Amino acid sequence: MDQDHNAAPLNPLPPIVWLMVLPMLAMELVLSLADRGIIGGPQAIGWRIQAVERFAFFPELMRYMVETGTYSPDGLIRLISYPLIHGTFTHALFAIVMVLALGKMVGEIFRWWAVLVVVLGAAIAGALAYGFLVPGLRAQLMGAYPSVYGLIGAFTFLLWVRLAGTGTTRYRAFSLIGMLLLVQLLFGVLFGSSWDWVADIAGFAAGFLLSFVVSPGGFGRVVAMIRQR
Repeated sequence: MDQDHNAAPLNPLPPIVWLMVLPMLAMELVLSLADRGIIGGPQAIGWRIQAVERFAFFPELMRYMVETGTYSPDGLIRLISYPLIHGTFTHALFAIVMVLALGKMVGEIFRWWAVLVVVLGAAIAGALAYGFLVPGLRAQLMGAYPSVYGLIGAFTFLLWVRLAGTGTTRYRAFSLIGMLLLVQLLFGVLFGSSWDWVADIAGFAAGFLLSFVVSPGGFGRVVAMIRQR
């Protein structure tokens, strides 16, 4: 069997995936080194807390802006900045790995700007759902998982379209999100749960629905495919 000795050892990732991952990676690298006292001196131990205060999404702040009609740039930017900051190295590692894997699968079919729309749209939808669907919630939201679920939504859309074209039941496309929700439920029962799942589900819904618009061919392609059945 012939082999291409000039081929890259790893399948190349779409540039947009690196654009999304590198800021998270750089942020976590700096904060992890600071947590361990390797850089920044003794005062660097508090850098993660400062980063949370600077980048995390605080539902109280968003509700205040809506109630008063005053929308500060600092408050609005948090709708898309909170995926950059994570609570721990492990928290960040899993998010980065999932963005790399899902971003590759979606980015090989979607245009670069479509991937960006899905990721940012999922982050915004997740933050708004987290802030307004749970009354009185005060805990901050951080981490890239709503955006990860947005990519899962886009990947589910691709499966949904493929299954529709083969005549197979389209509901099988939702098996991945169903499995993830089951795992999340089990972890919640065993170890206690936060309200982050609200943001995750909203991110998934945003990613799936946005894919009707930003996928190659958009909504028209899906409608034509369904009409052919």
